[in-house]
Amino acid sequence: MSGSAVHEHLRWAMNWHFDPATGSPFWLERAHKLGFDPRQDVQTIADLRRFPDFSDDLRRVPAEELIPRGVPAGEYDVFDSGGTTGVPKRIVEAASRGANADWVSDVFGVHGFPERGNWLHVGPSGPHVVGRSIRRIAKRRNGLFFTIDIDPRWVRKLIASGKREVAGDYVAHLVDQVEAIVTTQDIRVLFITPPLLEAICERPSVYEPLYENLGGIVWAGTSASSEMLHVIEHELFPNARLCGIYGNTLMGIAVQRPPEPGDDYPCIFRTFYPESLVEIVDEDTMRVVDYGQRGRVLMHVLFRDMFVPNVLERDAAVRIRPAAGEVVDGIADVGPAGTEDVIEGVY
Repeated sequence: MSGSAVHEHLRWAMNWHFDPATGSPFWLERAHKLGFDPRQDVQTIADLRRFPDFSDDLRRVPAEELIPRGVPAGEYDVFDSGGTTGVPKRIVEAASRGANADWVSDVFGVHGFPERGNWLHVGPSGPHVVGRSIRRIAKRRNGLFFTIDIDPRWVRKLIASGKREVAGDYVAHLVDQVEAIVTTQDIRVLFITPPLLEAICERPSVYEPLYENLGGIVWAGTSASSEMLHVIEHELFPNARLCGIYGNTLMGIAVQRPPEPGDDYPCIFRTFYPESLVEIVDEDTMRVVDYGQRGRVLMHVLFRDMFVPNVLERDAAVRIRPAAGEVVDGIADVGPAGTEDVIEGVY
C-alpha cells in the first residue's frame, strides 16, 4: 500500500489526535506511556505498528474520554461492536461514518443498483452503527427504509449454549417479519446476511416477491463462499445486482469494488481509503504478506472523530493488488481466522 495521500492523512491524524488542543483524553493520557512521539515518529503506515493494541480498552472506557476536544461533544453518537469476541467495544462518531456511507452509496451506483426504490434492512440496528449507515444510504438513493427487529447477540448466545433449535425458531421469527413487509411493500433493495438470505429462499411466500422485485442485494455480516455467491447471483436472483460490504464498528465499511478482467475472486473489497486502512499480515512476523497470499486482517482507523491503530482482527483474508488507477490493496475471501472462539450466527 502506497501513495502520498495516505501519508499526508496519517501525519494530519497524528497531529490532530495527539495535540492537547484537539485530541481525546483517551489518547492524550496514553501518549505519555508510548515511549515515542506520534507527531514526530509516525511517518508511515508501518510506524502505526509501534502502538500497542488498545482496542480492548474500548470495552470499558467512558465514552466521554474518546471524544476529541477539537469536535464539540454534542455532535457525537455512541455505537457498540457486535460482541462476537466478548464484551462489545464502544466507539464515538460525529461525521466520519456518514462520509463513509455516502461513498458506499456512490459505489452501489457504479454496480448498477437502482437509483430509486425502497430498501429493506434485515440486520441489527440499536447500538450497531450499520443500521444507521444503511438508512442513510437508502435515503441518499431515494428510497424508503424498512427494517425488522434483530438481535444477533441473542442468536450467538443460543448457539454457544447448544440451543440451536431455539436459534432456528428465532430465525423463523425473523423471516416472519420479512414476509410481512415484502408481501405488502415494493422492496427493490435488500440488505441481509447470507444465513438469513438462505432462510428466506427456503420460504416461497417470501422468496417469490423478492425474486420478482429486487434490483439489488447487499450482503454483509457473515462470511460467504465463492460458491454461495455464485448461486445467489446467477441462480437465486439473476435479475438483481449483488454487492458485498465488509467491516465492523471500528473500521467502518469496505465495499466490493466493481469486478475487473482477471479477478480471481467474485468479491474483492476496498476500504474507505485513507481514513480506514487494512493490511493483510503474517500473524507470526506481522509483516505484510505477498499479493495472492492469505493472512490476518490488521486494521488502522484514522477518522477525525476516532483513532484506533494496530488492531489484529478476528478475520483472515487474501491480499489483492490494487485495482486499475488505485493505490489501496483489495481484500478477498474474508472469514474467521480460526484462532479465536468466534460464532458468526446470523450476523
